[in-house]
Amino acid sequence: MKDALLISHVTMINPEGRPFEGDIYIQDGEIAQIGRNFKMEAAQYIDGTAKDWLLLPGFIDMHIHGSAGHDTMDATQQSLHAIARSLVQEGVTSFLATTMTQSIGKIESALMNVAKFHRNVGEANLLGIHVEGPFVSKIRAGAQPVAYMISPTIEQFAHWQNISNYQIRQITMAPEIEGGFTFLEALMNFHVIPSIGHSDASIEEVQKAVALGVNQVTHLYNQMRPFHHRDPGVVGGALLDDKIKVELIVDFVHSHPQSVMLAYRMKGAKGIILITDAMRAKGLIYGEYDLGGQTVFVSEKGAHLANGALAGSILTMEQAVKNMKAVTNCSLQEIVAMSSTNAAEQLGLTKKGRIKEGFDADFVLLDRKLNVQKTICRGKVVFEKS
Repeated sequence: MKDALLISHVTMINPEGRPFEGDIYIQDGEIAQIGRNFKMEAAQYIDGTAKDWLLLPGFIDMHIHGSAGHDTMDATQQSLHAIARSLVQEGVTSFLATTMTQSIGKIESALMNVAKFHRNVGEANLLGIHVEGPFVSKIRAGAQPVAYMISPTIEQFAHWQNISNYQIRQITMAPEIEGGFTFLEALMNFHVIPSIGHSDASIEEVQKAVALGVNQVTHLYNQMRPFHHRDPGVVGGALLDDKIKVELIVDFVHSHPQSVMLAYRMKGAKGIILITDAMRAKGLIYGEYDLGGQTVFVSEKGAHLANGALAGSILTMEQAVKNMKAVTNCSLQEIVAMSSTNAAEQLGLTKKGRIKEGFDADFVLLDRKLNVQKTICRGKVVFEKS
């Protein structure tokens, strides 16, 4: 059959239930049938016999700025395509192009650029935009340039949604800044994920934001008011509230392994979303790179500004998954939840994040050491390990 793919003798992993060893038939980019010993005709076959491969839903990275020398803020089609091509090598089949605090003009150029994007074969799905800043706290700036931080208004956001062709799916903001809570209240009409990040909010302010609809925290532990036994801060609020899912950068630079374990024990797999927060240096050699007009020094110790502040990561989702497994000894089902299903559910994607008939045929094939062997996007093999 034209455009059909048959994958046989693989172990399929979903976020719940037992692994299923069998075959999966894909047609027109969707999962048509799951079973055993299929004899259907297909344009392409993948036989996992004797390979002991695992088939997982494709990874979804909700927070990535760049890769392979390119960045969302470049505001060029070339950059978006280069990022989308590079991500499939690490098992990512879908992502949010993430902006950062910059001048209004530069942010708007990036938003309009995403609005024009059309995916090519061989690329990950660009699901939309994650706007990180400029509505954030100067006290918790990190690598976000303080000079461009502003108070939020719903009029500004509505304009951004319009020029982006309604591609904004997530916004990271600090609810405690001037106009923050008024903005959050109005934001609920836009069906966008509100995520607390780069925030100096108290736990009481976090609770107020949750009451208004906030259900996510951006890169837990990093650039937020930390936990103190008399002042639990954003970290305490995020860990204690089951309504909040937390982004987690598991590169052991942004978070100590035991901090990763703490998040896992407090939130469970259903409450964690693995992200990379990667910048343009991902996949390239160590050296000096640019992030929003700032020089970033990339080494084996991570990506840092001259003042020592972390400036994103060079983490891959493949390595994030391996690191999470190594620290927590979580199950494969939990890996699926943290690397795909939770993100899909947050984004309201009803056909991604699971291996199920009628769902999109977005997969990553892994060996038992969790190394990416193949990436399949909408039923097409877009990456094969050589």
